[in-house]
Amino acid sequence: MKRIKTAGLMLLIFAMLLAACSGGDRQTEAADGEAAAAPVELTMAFFTFGSTPADLPAVQDAINKIASEKINAKVKLLPISFGAWNQQMNLMLTAGERLDLLVTGSSPTLGYSSQVAKGHLLALDELVRQYGQDIAAAMDPAFLRAGQINGEIYGIPTLRDMASNNGVLFRKDLLDKHGLNAGEIKTIDDLEKALKLLSDNEPGLTLAAANGSIVDHLVNIDNLGDFLGVLLNGGAELKVVNWFETPEYAELLRRVRDWYEKGYILKDLATNKEATHDLVKGHRSFGFMNYLKPGIDPQESRFAGIPMVSASLTEPLSTTSKVTNIMWGIPRHSQYPEKAMQFLNLMYSDKEIINLFDWGIEGKHYVKTGTENVIKFPDGVDASNSGYNLNQGWMFGNQYLSYVFEGDDPEIYIKTEEFSNSAIKSKALGFTFDSTPVKTEIAALTNVLDQFKPGLESGALDPEKNLPEFIAKLRAAGIEKVIAEKQKQLDAWAAQQ
Repeated sequence: MKRIKTAGLMLLIFAMLLAACSGGDRQTEAADGEAAAAPVELTMAFFTFGSTPADLPAVQDAINKIASEKINAKVKLLPISFGAWNQQMNLMLTAGERLDLLVTGSSPTLGYSSQVAKGHLLALDELVRQYGQDIAAAMDPAFLRAGQINGEIYGIPTLRDMASNNGVLFRKDLLDKHGLNAGEIKTIDDLEKALKLLSDNEPGLTLAAANGSIVDHLVNIDNLGDFLGVLLNGGAELKVVNWFETPEYAELLRRVRDWYEKGYILKDLATNKEATHDLVKGHRSFGFMNYLKPGIDPQESRFAGIPMVSASLTEPLSTTSKVTNIMWGIPRHSQYPEKAMQFLNLMYSDKEIINLFDWGIEGKHYVKTGTENVIKFPDGVDASNSGYNLNQGWMFGNQYLSYVFEGDDPEIYIKTEEFSNSAIKSKALGFTFDSTPVKTEIAALTNVLDQFKPGLESGALDPEKNLPEFIAKLRAAGIEKVIAEKQKQLDAWAAQQ
């Protein structure tokens, strides 16, 4: 009997221990990354324009110290050259390689809509509600919804300049020399007078344009991503029209052609591959058409090596393609989507993490100047020898929380936020066109655009002769079918808002 009682007692103790262990296992599983468990490692891919900074591992360690304490996660940073980005990302997503966060966006290279169509990205609405409260608090709801496709969000836009206005940047010394004030150049007629004065008095210098098109920078239209069916007047009405057949477009082409023939415009603008600031440096240009934003003057002055000043010709406008140009997504095959969203949330709320991404480690890559939020290089460090010179603050979450480098306006990000939030918002902000039903027509139309648009919009082609041919080829390639499909999708989208 004693042996039976002893055996029974041992069984009872064993059962209690087993229950305790299994309960502990359940608690550990439920915690999913609480302090008792090892930090989850997230793989985070982004593109770079130069070589990988030598000190990226040290910056990664500093980021992970914060992330481990706050959300029990760490990141493995995966920088990829921009030239290889599209191909490598397609391979990683198709093969289901380990990846938890990636940069995406509306451009063909970043391929947001294509990634969604192929099922590569997770819908993020519920994840934002549960783990992205700081993202929602920091962002205008219209900007957060801009990444919707078929009513669901698959990408979170970074907070930066969420709008732009069109205008021109001039060499300040030449404006001063000839008594011109950039602030007084507000219309196309004002611009024409300035072009005439500069061209007459500065032989050999001409006007350039950031994307080879003068026309694009003279108007406020929502191009709905590709100019193949647009919304006029800043997207004030949801009526898709063929921009290339409007009287306004024809009149602008005639004006630009006249400027070209008078020698105001760079002769090879349609085929030029040289950067606009290099044209200024090389004494070929007195200025260039560009998209404008707060801080554009000092930015372009640094690039050109000479003071530049901007003249705005349109009101700031926010469109889907502008807002969704740079976003963050979570791959469908991510092992830790909840942790990925928690880390993304830190990128929109944690000032220390944001500035590690933007500028590196304090004391090593930058020091504070004493002026609030303004930093500079430490003694003996400059752009040529710094171990961390990524300079891609617009990519990593909330740029409004970034420090400002000495020489820039200390209030640049305050002004950028105000600029973005006060801009005209196209009524189609949040609409993304699915080109799949007309992909054959889109391919043919893109070839027609490449053939005619640069020459016409730089003044090199005579619109009296070439515009009718351009329009005829667009019709033959199916632009009316594309516009009808775009209108259909836009109407359906609007009905759901």
